[in-house]
Amino acid sequence: MKFIDRKKELRVLNDARKASKKRLYSVLITGPRRVGKTRLVLETLKKSDLYFFVNDKKTSASLLSEYEGYLKSRGLLGNLESVRTWDEFFDVLFKRFSGVVAFDEFQNFSEVDSSVFGILQKFIDLNENRKNLFFIYCGSVAGLLKKLFSDSKEPLYGRVKRTLHLKEMPFTGVMDMCREAGVNDIEEMIKLYAIFGGFPKYYVSMEDEPIEKPNAEKILDAFFFSENAILEDEVMQILSLEFGRRSGTYYDILAGIAKGNTRISELASFLGKKETALTRQINELSNYFEIIGTERSVVGKKSTYYIRHPLINFWFRFFHKNISAYKRKETWLIEKVRRNFNSYVGRRFEFLCREFLEENGSGILPFKPEKIGRWWGHRRVDGERKEMEIDIVALNEKTNDILFAECKWQDKVNPNKILSDLKEKAQYVDWNKEKRKEHYAIFAKSFSTRKTQDNVILIGLKDIGKIISGN
Repeated sequence: MKFIDRKKELRVLNDARKASKKRLYSVLITGPRRVGKTRLVLETLKKSDLYFFVNDKKTSASLLSEYEGYLKSRGLLGNLESVRTWDEFFDVLFKRFSGVVAFDEFQNFSEVDSSVFGILQKFIDLNENRKNLFFIYCGSVAGLLKKLFSDSKEPLYGRVKRTLHLKEMPFTGVMDMCREAGVNDIEEMIKLYAIFGGFPKYYVSMEDEPIEKPNAEKILDAFFFSENAILEDEVMQILSLEFGRRSGTYYDILAGIAKGNTRISELASFLGKKETALTRQINELSNYFEIIGTERSVVGKKSTYYIRHPLINFWFRFFHKNISAYKRKETWLIEKVRRNFNSYVGRRFEFLCREFLEENGSGILPFKPEKIGRWWGHRRVDGERKEMEIDIVALNEKTNDILFAECKWQDKVNPNKILSDLKEKAQYVDWNKEKRKEHYAIFAKSFSTRKTQDNVILIGLKDIGKIISGN
């Protein structure tokens, strides 16, 4: 698959290469696994540059021997020369090489030989004015990488000039990748986006598989339901790399969130534990591993947890609890996934709609949103508390504009009925009620009519496709 998007990131790396002509330069690239960090680095490198993968399954001596052979193949070491220590390895790089040196999964040195960090610090400090040398450190364990370069107690503290946190591809990029893989229908694209998000690895896998006229159903079969399915062990492999031998409580928390227990009180009840017993693991999943995120209400103080990685969310929603049945490919489990898949896509559709407004809102709405998100609240009905939610609330505090929007993963939606319910819920959103200018929008697959009250903004799948494509 051709390299898609990442123009901003490539520009930063190209600017860094230019800066290294005058002085030693270094960039840290972080991001979740499968997001395309290695591909970005390889797109940046020229044939004359160096690329080292830090394999934590090797001993220090074995990895050093591999690197020695690579240096010889590149003419940086003579056939009779050797590098027996990491000091000697870095001495060769700093004295004999000019260009870019990339270390992939750099954090793995903590498992192979942590003395590397101190040795590298020494060479950086002694060669800070060295010209034509640019180091790229790339890795997946965000918390560990942050610690290595941001903790004042660590040898490499402050030794990078720039940090790039590589995020998922936006839906615009996903559309391009789907087309490359032979999927052209926007509804099918959204279904795949609900499973894979903006992680390029999985769309490349789609292109690699011989699936005739691919769609979401066929890809679900090939990637999850068939014998020896391509992604059968993918999530467990990712989490094994992330967690190592850490507590299984991480898995329980992820399973709870995927099932809809998105507040710590709900998680504690779901797991039969006290809230205080989960605080550390939730903090680590959020800030160290960056696997879960916090979604805050646009108005008010309420917040919920969600799983950042769509495939991990999908896995825990449908397979984790029934892993034995899944391994046997039990028919009842596969049919259950198929039955509930559409409602699952509907929830993920909300994320897409918010992203769509963040990227295109200024061209669609009568104001430019400053904040976009969900809203949670409640009202009293016959003396009982009734929870409420609005899928999207967008506002601009300077202009006093506010948008209320609902997302319906359905065909032929009646917008007038949705609008009536939406207006009723909007009354309970306590934001600038005296001055605010209210606007309404509805997202759906399609609508039964385009005639609505108050010129509500209607956005169907065809509208999304046209706007994103610029047609």
